Amino acid sequence: MNLTLAIDKAIAKVPFLAESKNIKKIPLSGGITNLNFKIEADGKAYVIRLAGEGTDMLGIKRDVEHEANKAAGELGIAPEIMYFIEPEGYIVTRFINGKPIPPDVIKQPDYLARVAKKIRLFHRRGPKLEGEFNVFRRVEMLTDVSKRNNCKFPNDWDWIMQKLREAKTALEKDPYIPTPCHDDLLNLNWLEEDVPGDIGEIRLLDWEYAGMGDIFFDLANFSHHHRLNEEQVRFFLNEYFGDVTPKHYARLRLMWPMSELHEAMWGTTQTGISKLEEDFQGYADLWFGRFRQHVTDFRWEQWLEDVASARKRKEEK
Repeated sequence: MNLTLAIDKAIAKVPFLAESKNIKKIPLSGGITNLNFKIEADGKAYVIRLAGEGTDMLGIKRDVEHEANKAAGELGIAPEIMYFIEPEGYIVTRFINGKPIPPDVIKQPDYLARVAKKIRLFHRRGPKLEGEFNVFRRVEMLTDVSKRNNCKFPNDWDWIMQKLREAKTALEKDPYIPTPCHDDLLNLNWLEEDVPGDIGEIRLLDWEYAGMGDIFFDLANFSHHHRLNEEQVRFFLNEYFGDVTPKHYARLRLMWPMSELHEAMWGTTQTGISKLEEDFQGYADLWFGRFRQHVTDFRWEQWLEDVASARKRKEEK
């Protein structure tokens, strides 16, 4: 992709930018598969997000991303969408004058409480999205793409699949209600808006994996990306639900390694389809290692039981 040409073509398609005589284009760092530019024009600032090549092979649908980001902007969760460039699927949002929230800061109680409420707000008020995010189906899809592209699989792949099936079987005994979810809650996607003399809003970026999914995937995804400890996990769940039941806790703990497996398979798939100079194999190996660590926790069987027995108790009442 010729960056200068791509961003100039994108600008030309946005009416309020195409007419501007004084435009400044500044590349923003942070993304791997997509490219982001800060655009300054007529005293205002925007971000144009150029979708990466081949991202459709990762199951990304740009119309669903737009739908989710638009709703999240209207709810005060994400930067507001100013324009959608079609058919390329590029998104133009308001530029947030904000700063990253380091992992050790976002894990502090006041930040964790604010994060839980932002996630909960989208789960409760977000629209019914036209895309699905089911971690088990996504791992299956990424596995198929990886096999077609001769990607390298770990030697213990059969055992990894066995642990995935254990979690899937247990969770399906009490099926989730499909809910609008973000599904990619890594640290880089959180910003705190700079407001002079005040505490700014926390904003959530990058809605390309958004879809109708399991709220516990979002909760687990945030938890593992920020390496929450036992006390922080319980605090986080309490801020979201108002209490921490064995079932809530078990669902999060089963989803935690499933989300890590999804990260690992994303990396594996990228080794076969991406033209970027990134160590995707190293990324995949890191997340396979974390997956193994969590599915061999001595409480694994207890969590499988807690999820299944929660349904049984409900039916007995």
